[in-house]
Amino acid sequence: MNTKHHQLGFSLIELLLVVAIIGIISAIAVPNLLASKRAANEGSAISSVRAITSAQATYHATRGAGLYGSLANLNSAGLVDSAVSGSTLLTPKSGYFFAAAADATTPNSQYLTTASTSQPSGVTATGTRNFASDASGVVTQSTASTTAMTSNSGTPIN
Repeated sequence: MNTKHHQLGFSLIELLLVVAIIGIISAIAVPNLLASKRAANEGSAISSVRAITSAQATYHATRGAGLYGSLANLNSAGLVDSAVSGSTLLTPKSGYFFAAAADATTPNSQYLTTASTSQPSGVTATGTRNFASDASGVVTQSTASTTAMTSNSGTPIN
């Protein structure tokens, strides 16, 4: 009697081997993906801080009559996007919260624009640096925290 066995599926060893290979590939790829996302968030934050700095200069020279404005002022003047001006405390834009505050002197001779990461550490970190800019136009960085920078005394970004 001649009986032939036909294999109709994968053996348990073959399935475990495939799962192990997928696990190894995931262990290599996921950290790189998360690092790329953090870098993209930081690039977006730097770009937004530069846009706010430019908007402050325009507002100061035109609509502000020598004064600097808040993010709401800049948004109502059509100088910054509502995604940036609306990213204060509740809704981050690309993982960052933005703020712009002018000093209380008359006329306002300074302002401080900040970008603070919404999640500074862990697997879900949205960035590793905070950013700031003032009337000098220099964008600086400091180590990430959920607290906004209080001055533009960080390390300059090229």
